[in-house]
Amino acid sequence: IHLATENEQYLSELPEQAGYFKETRIVEFIFLLSEKWHLDQLTRYQAVELLERFMIKQVEQMCDDRGNAKGGEQGQRSSWNSVRDQIANTFVLRLVSCVQLASKLSLHYSRVTSDTALKFLQSLKYSYTKQELLESELAVLNTLHFHVNVSTPLAYLELLLEVLGYNGCLLPAKPLHQLCVQLLDFCYLTRETIYDTLLKMAVENSTPSKLQIAKFLTVKEDFMLLAVGVISTGVFILSPGHWEQVVEHLNCITGITPQSILEFSYAVVRRIVGSSTP
Repeated sequence: IHLATENEQYLSELPEQAGYFKETRIVEFIFLLSEKWHLDQLTRYQAVELLERFMIKQVEQMCDDRGNAKGGEQGQRSSWNSVRDQIANTFVLRLVSCVQLASKLSLHYSRVTSDTALKFLQSLKYSYTKQELLESELAVLNTLHFHVNVSTPLAYLELLLEVLGYNGCLLPAKPLHQLCVQLLDFCYLTRETIYDTLLKMAVENSTPSKLQIAKFLTVKEDFMLLAVGVISTGVFILSPGHWEQVVEHLNCITGITPQSILEFSYAVVRRIVGSSTP
């Protein structure tokens, strides 16, 4: 109930730019860096969410500052270019800071030290100091008002799997959990393709309007739907005989309709097999 309430609250306050910083290259960078530093799955998802929320707030603040600045059209254009350059120049540093902060929130793995982070940045030919690294972490914390312990889709997924087990669904718990985590990774790394398929099915049109795309944003950022869709897909692949029962249980637990669950699973499976065949 707490997670569902939190999810609804997040969706009700969703900024228009949500998802801008979850493109494949960024997510892949975070995932690979987390693997390099032997961080668990929860940490890397928290890093993705921290970076997304921080960058949106930072861009909003910088744009407000530049927009309030006086000057002609040429001055405004130069000002926007300055914003873009500033974001680009510090982006990798901010990404590393978000991974560092996420590692410090984990109770299971050692945190990423400043020495480790600096060594990595230096390998990419950046010449940051420990002081600049610390200031970057503080910038993220201050911008997010220290609200960094955010829920991730992985938390939704694991809790729903626990509820299914408690409700008596006789499923292979460990293999299903492992497969679902892999599918969640897959959904993040192929996010645009999956949600594009889902949007076209929802509007029954291969060329959605800008308004339809804008309204669909809440679907793309719905963690509960993502978790339900991943579990449904995992059961379909691993234990198809239990699939209808699990969809029924997920519907009862979350209120998400069987049709929505089916459509999400179809979009994921279609991306996996690379075919439009149902």
